[in-house]
Parts: sequence; structure tokens; C-alpha cells
Amino acid sequence: CLRYGQDPENQLCTDDFAGHWAHNANLSIKAIMGVAGYSEMARLLGLNDVADQYAGIAKNMAVKWEAMANEGDHYRLAFDRENTWSQKYNMVWDKMWNLNLFPNNVIDKEIKYYLTKQNPYGLPLDSRKEYTKSDWVIWTAAMAPDRSTFEKFIDPLYKYINETESRVPISDWHHTDSGEWVGFKARSVIGGYWMQVLMDKISK
Repeated sequence: CLRYGQDPENQLCTDDFAGHWAHNANLSIKAIMGVAGYSEMARLLGLNDVADQYAGIAKNMAVKWEAMANEGDHYRLAFDRENTWSQKYNMVWDKMWNLNLFPNNVIDKEIKYYLTKQNPYGLPLDSRKEYTKSDWVIWTAAMAPDRSTFEKFIDPLYKYINETESRVPISDWHHTDSGEWVGFKARSVIGGYWMQVLMDKISK
């Protein structure tokens, strides 16, 4: 994470079906949150010096990320790709852990931008295709500032599940324009649908 995480080289991310994509901004967030998570674990173990060290590193990485990915009213899919965007679902951990690593209201800015990109059956994964991953949409929705905004992301997913003509167990990978499935079905990643429930439980 420390050596390669700030600006990942040409490699796959979890959305491997989209192919290799160098300088992936969301993958960079994953590394930053990994460093932050290490800090949090160290603090739980009473290793406060280690925790402070890695918390500082994560904060510096997040500040640098914001400058590298900034596209004005949103943040890029990849640092070197102008006029692109993507769901920054890995940032949900910054909100869940209440770390506030990323400056300049990054999360709020992204959420507002995503609302301008929605299709009838959900928010596309990024600017490359119209398909999405519904588990990631729910992670993204969990970053919303209030329930009303959260539901603006959830309602199209309900519409997809209720209206799709693809007769398979819930597919987490579907077209947001037609509501048809792309290729996955009944996978364990559907557990990601419970992200908001987890956040609510932690906050209490």
C-alpha cells in the first residue's frame, strides 16, 4: 500500500471485467483506506505511536489523492484521464470510521455528481460503460448525507430487481439502461447490500 498504493500501475482492480486500468483513483482509495485501517488496528492494540504514524501517512495520501483526481465538480476514474468519472465506493470506509481523511468535501461532491449520471435502473459503475455493480451502488449510497439521498440510489436498484426480464437469481452486474443482467448471478457479494445496516450498527 505504501509503495504502490498512491498511484497504482497498470493492474486489475476488483472490477476485473473492465480490464487493466493504470492510475485507477478508486483503487488508490482502497490503498489509502488500507493504511488507515492498519492505523486503526494498531490503536486498538494500544500501539499509539504506530497508529499516529500511519494515520498521518493515510491523511497525507488522501490530500495528495484529492489534488491528483480533481476534475472540478467531481473526481476522475484515473488520475491521467480527463473527462472521466467513477463510483468511489471504497471511500465508504472513511465515512464509516469517521476519519475524514479526504479534504474539500470529496464525498459530498461525488454524491451530487453521481445523481446527474443515473439511468432508469441505477448508477453506472463509471464513465466507460452503462453497466453497474449493484453492491457497489449500495456502498456508494451509504455515503449519502441523508436518507432521502440514499433512497435516490436505492430506488433504481429496486426497479431493476422488480422489473428485469432476466430470470436469474439477483445479478450484481447489470445494465442500467435496460435492466438486463450481464453475467453474474446469486453471488456472495450480495452481502454488500447490507453496508448501510452495518454503518447504522456501528454508529450506535
